[in-house]
Amino acid sequence: MRNPADLVKPLTLFFEKVLPAKGRKEGSASGGGDPETDAPSAPTRRLSRERAGNASGRRRRLAPERGAALLAVLGGLLLGGFALWLYVRTLAPTVLYYDPAGMYDSLMLQVKAAVLGIPNPTGYPTYIMLAHLFTYLPVEGGVAYRVNLASAVFGALAVAGVFAVCRLLTGRLAPAAAGALLFALGPAFWSQAVITEVYTLNVLFIVADLTVLLLWRRTRRDRYLLLFAFLMGLTMTHHMTSGLVLPAAALFVALTDWRKLTEWRLLLKGAGLFLLGLLPYAYLPVRAAMDPPLNEWDPSTPERFFALVTGRGFESRMFAFPWEEVPDRLALYASLLGSQFNPLFLIVAAVGALYLSYRRDLAALGMLLSLYLGWLVYALGYNIRDVWVYFIPTYLVVAIFAASGFGAALDVVARAGRAVPEVLRLRGAGAAIGGGLSAVAVAALSVLMVYLPFSGFRETYEQVDMSENYHGLHVINAVAENAAKDATVLQNNGVLFYLQYVSGDRPDLKVVDPFPAGGWQSESPVWVEAARESLHEGRRTYILFPGGTAEENESLFFAAGYALVPDESGLFYEVTDAEHDPALQKLINVHRTL
Repeated sequence: MRNPADLVKPLTLFFEKVLPAKGRKEGSASGGGDPETDAPSAPTRRLSRERAGNASGRRRRLAPERGAALLAVLGGLLLGGFALWLYVRTLAPTVLYYDPAGMYDSLMLQVKAAVLGIPNPTGYPTYIMLAHLFTYLPVEGGVAYRVNLASAVFGALAVAGVFAVCRLLTGRLAPAAAGALLFALGPAFWSQAVITEVYTLNVLFIVADLTVLLLWRRTRRDRYLLLFAFLMGLTMTHHMTSGLVLPAAALFVALTDWRKLTEWRLLLKGAGLFLLGLLPYAYLPVRAAMDPPLNEWDPSTPERFFALVTGRGFESRMFAFPWEEVPDRLALYASLLGSQFNPLFLIVAAVGALYLSYRRDLAALGMLLSLYLGWLVYALGYNIRDVWVYFIPTYLVVAIFAASGFGAALDVVARAGRAVPEVLRLRGAGAAIGGGLSAVAVAALSVLMVYLPFSGFRETYEQVDMSENYHGLHVINAVAENAAKDATVLQNNGVLFYLQYVSGDRPDLKVVDPFPAGGWQSESPVWVEAARESLHEGRRTYILFPGGTAEENESLFFAAGYALVPDESGLFYEVTDAEHDPALQKLINVHRTL
């Protein structure tokens, strides 16, 4: 009779082959290797080449690495090209508009990119200058379309960057492609790639920073750390929340090679390059001194400059919720996360994080977790209507973790395929068949994981598609054709700034935004006060109510003795004083009685 231990020995041997040794760090002491090739670390390769002293041998060893790098570049180009095609296909075709349901700053960014204006806090100088360059492209569609196109291009480059990060982290093409597609096809990021907004460029800067850090870990060349310092400065000139990348990067470097943080020459060079990266901030005071249009923030003095770039005036909105409201905010995030990712992908992302821990890749895990938690806490505490866009960086981290989870699945399948012939003691043709089946299983799983992010594609496409949205253009045409000469038009972040400053039409109109930045409310007496002031000046007065909120304000105008008369287009309203109109006065009296 056989010993019972002999019965479980093959199973034990199988799992020893399938699962990597706990704590194994492929490629470097910090887990920065390439599981696809099990390539030795860079110092080991250099030492072996020095010992060999053979140029032809050196070329043979480098050929697989160069081939893998070429495949990675081609993969990034293909994914970026696909994303660009998709985003351009669903791109907004013309001027946008202020919509409380989702588009808060798009229109004003279009205008200010076109005229090189000064945006709202925190200034976004890098974005304004880059988007302005797009206005010179020789493509049809007008200035507004070209600025929209900038978001699509930044978004496509960001998708390629996500692929690069995932490829460097997992060492595999298919999981990297799956992670990039998972992020690219998500409704939140896709929706920002088809309108004028700052968030696609924000993600592009973040993934550029992460890519350079991972390249440094793989090569241990200081020039990548110096490049990161410069890119980090540029990142800070775009979106302040990306400043969280800096402490996360410091943690990554410390867990990879803490001695780098003590090399004062390297630190001084990095500090200098970081300051050089901040140079785009000079745009703000220099341009403000030229008296550009729509310069309400006027950062021409040091005090006003720092107020703009630090978001002074928005402090009360940050960390604005008491502890008892934290569960509701977490529930909001959970709901948004569920609409962004299928629960299956969230499970894969959790597995990916655990797999990084299993491999003892604490540097990458610590960096990604610190970024996720930092962005999550900041957004949970930020009291703004469009807080959902501030969760986009957390979705990026989830997609990267998902790529790691997909990579874990491929690692297990590949090792299982190699272990089966050895466990079953197959030789010759049997071993070859086992190896072939393993390759087929890996290929099939790779195809499946690249296909899975397309689940729900049609619904998301219909949700974010802006290609037939001409509402902003219809409003401009209606006001340009029907508003009386020398009239006043009240709006909040409305399309008439585009009409006057970009198109150069109807300069006779007095366009007024009665609300301070971020101060708009769907129902507000501010509308009534601004209309009264205009009527007292003897001007005919019109209002463009954002998001169809005219009915919410109608009672306020009735109470003040005014009526709102819709234009024949139904897109804007004229404010009429009922004092000399008996019919309107009767209507107002009836309303007051009710």
